[in-house]
Amino acid sequence: MREVELKSVVDDVARCRSRVEAAGGTLRFAGTMEDRYYTRKDGGTGRLRIRTYQSPESQWSELTWKGGASLEHGYKVREELSTRVEDPSTLRDILERTGFTPGEHLTREIAWYACGDATLRFEQFPRMDLLVEVEGSPEAIEGAIRVTGIPRERFTADRLKEFIRRFEARTGTRAQLSGEAPVHAPASALD
Repeated sequence: MREVELKSVVDDVARCRSRVEAAGGTLRFAGTMEDRYYTRKDGGTGRLRIRTYQSPESQWSELTWKGGASLEHGYKVREELSTRVEDPSTLRDILERTGFTPGEHLTREIAWYACGDATLRFEQFPRMDLLVEVEGSPEAIEGAIRVTGIPRERFTADRLKEFIRRFEARTGTRAQLSGEAPVHAPASALD
């Protein structure tokens, strides 16, 4: 599957979410989203990610292969393949025993919406600017951006590491991307 996306910092999440809902956006999930990344010890291409969604109502996990990101017409684009996973703990053991090295760990609270043919995911890390990621076709992305009320020029194809850099430069505070001690995540997780 080809993923196409843009991101922006969100100043007023309640207002943005209200605008999305007023435009017919449907909340698909609200809760915690945790990503654990794995790379091959031999330096093979692509990365694997186990993503777990958890809320009081539901929990599920997905395994995703992530190809390299590129920039096309101002949008961040990459190939991704995903499948649901019944037992993420056993999957982690399998990956480690078959030569994959555990790497970055990211945790955030999210509100994930379907809005037309786009998806919007509002993401709050433990200590970092609140972000919205918009995915879909370029046309669907542009329509969803208009719904948020956030000026179009604030949306970028920048990687997460750039949002972290700007947050830290502006605040003088280290970003915290998981419930663990605040550290800079290696660049590979932040693509």
